[in-house]
Amino acid sequence: MTALQILIDGFVISSLYALAAVGFTLMFGVSGVLNLAHGAIMVVAALVGWWAAGQLGLGVYAGTAIGILAGLLAAYLTYFIVVRPIQRSRKIPREETEIFVLTGTLLWGIMLQGGLAYLFSDNPITMRPLIGGITTIGGVRVPWNEIMIAAVSWVVIGLLWLLINRTPAGKAMLAASMNPRGLTLLGFDLSRIYLLVWTIYGVLAGTAGVLLASFLGVSTANTGQLTASAFSIVVVGGLGSVSGSLVAAFIVGYLETATAYLVNPTLRPIPALVLLVLVVYFRPQGLLGRR
Repeated sequence: MTALQILIDGFVISSLYALAAVGFTLMFGVSGVLNLAHGAIMVVAALVGWWAAGQLGLGVYAGTAIGILAGLLAAYLTYFIVVRPIQRSRKIPREETEIFVLTGTLLWGIMLQGGLAYLFSDNPITMRPLIGGITTIGGVRVPWNEIMIAAVSWVVIGLLWLLINRTPAGKAMLAASMNPRGLTLLGFDLSRIYLLVWTIYGVLAGTAGVLLASFLGVSTANTGQLTASAFSIVVVGGLGSVSGSLVAAFIVGYLETATAYLVNPTLRPIPALVLLVLVVYFRPQGLLGRR
């Protein structure tokens, strides 16, 4: 019975991780940015969604929509306040831009975490389920909310696949990930493409944040853990590899779920970090290669 519970819960959390990590990976693949404020952006969406749904009395669906918008706004602020100024600075050597972006987004994430703790406190919060009721799968009682969360995650991932592979904007993003200079010579504005990528990322991170709040609940203390999980996923799967991130999301999700059920919930993030170290040591290109 416990094994089936791990299988079901692991699938849901893995789907959420896949939703969050695919945006993280897309952003790195196109613009070369590893955003270490990722967890903070997810928590912004979760806390604002919870506040709008409960404290403002707008209901869970309106609160979810507002939470996603808050995640998008946080992504924009990260780009325009931190990432873009660093990338355009003439005082930073070009070969050192990436480390400055890593440091800048890390510090920005810490600032967001502190601001959220001040505004909302650091107590864990849980949003009301998107849909009520319970069903039974193999003798295990499963809330319909969990099934809906997994379904929404994969619908959004599917829509992202269609956007990238079936639209001119998506093909421009693919081209930017392969040869940004050549794309510029063809007359495309890279700044617009990067803004589109950050928009997609903000929506994905915001959606993952509010869904996570509805499933497990979140607090400001989760920002580091969520960033570490996403970073582990993209490195294990292969930097810039979307398909690798999807595979790695399930590996990390099930490792964390099994640890929470069989060992101790407080040790949940440890196996993913151990896996990250092993992959970096034995297969630094990741499971499915890197960009």
